[in-house]
Amino acid sequence: MSDFAARLIAWQKCHGRHGLPWQASRDPYAVWLSEIMLQQTQVAAVIPYYQRFLSRFPDIPSLAAASLDEVLAHWSGLGYYSRARSLHRAAVLIAAHHGGVFPHDFEHIIALPGIGRSTAAAVSVFAFGAKEAILDGNVKRVLARHQGVAGYPGATQVAAELWTAAENLLPHREVETYTQALMDLGATVCTRARPACTTCPVNVDCVARRDDRVAELPAPRPKKAQPLKRTVMLLLLHDDEIFLEKRPPTGIWGGLWSLPEIAPGQRVEDYCLERFGAAAECTEPLPLLAHAFTHFKLEITPQPAILATRPQAVNEGEGVWLGMSEAQQAPLPAPVRKLLKQVGTRTAAGAAGVET
Repeated sequence: MSDFAARLIAWQKCHGRHGLPWQASRDPYAVWLSEIMLQQTQVAAVIPYYQRFLSRFPDIPSLAAASLDEVLAHWSGLGYYSRARSLHRAAVLIAAHHGGVFPHDFEHIIALPGIGRSTAAAVSVFAFGAKEAILDGNVKRVLARHQGVAGYPGATQVAAELWTAAENLLPHREVETYTQALMDLGATVCTRARPACTTCPVNVDCVARRDDRVAELPAPRPKKAQPLKRTVMLLLLHDDEIFLEKRPPTGIWGGLWSLPEIAPGQRVEDYCLERFGAAAECTEPLPLLAHAFTHFKLEITPQPAILATRPQAVNEGEGVWLGMSEAQQAPLPAPVRKLLKQVGTRTAAGAAGVET
């Protein structure tokens, strides 16, 4: 075993994280779920979602049998919804082709939707005790600093160099403890900002610390100007109901329920007459809402409008009228959930004012 691995393993046993809910099980389903949820999301945010999700979908057959709407509802607010869609699709495939049993073979694991090389390795290590190298965001940072690997880790050549380092440093035994140590070190010591280098178990031969390059390694993602997109979201109301429509299955917020959108400058009244055959009266717009995606920024103008009559029927799959409390329980994008809460509070305050 290398000295690097030995120091990490010893450190993890004394100072690493041991009480995370997914650490109590070797169930590959529970391990897989945690690894998917932890992609681009911090542990503190994941824990309550993980516990609620596992309570509702305790195994692969229950997840495979559920509707995508219900899965998205339990994921709502966690973000990066393609993860939930891939998770559900993978569960269906496991139920169909593996008898509902999570596959043990690495090649079968990595072939599942939403599972890349590092996630497949983590599941293999923590569920099956395999000897596989991982390279998630925290581990990339640890290895880039310790080994002095320059450049953006997402670049092909830099990623290849980091994978080589990850494989070369992998010990022959206690791989699970070593792997957890790498994750814990990146999350709690070798952090992006203000790393605690003096308490790091591998600081004596860390290239970044030796050469005073901790702040520059790893290199950040090259900056690109993010385009700004604008949209108008319609909060179409009739009595105590609001209209929601389902977004396409792929793309931004794929498969979630959302609000109808029109282009800035388009008349709400014309839209409602054309789509529903109903007159609409616009009320005061809600404040502008900004939402950032990975590749662009979205500026939302939330426009409430009261329909004079409720359309008797909506084309199947096109949309649905729901009471406000029921609508807030649907699988919604975070900004839409925020808007529904705002308009619900407004409505309640207005009703209270009328009563007094």
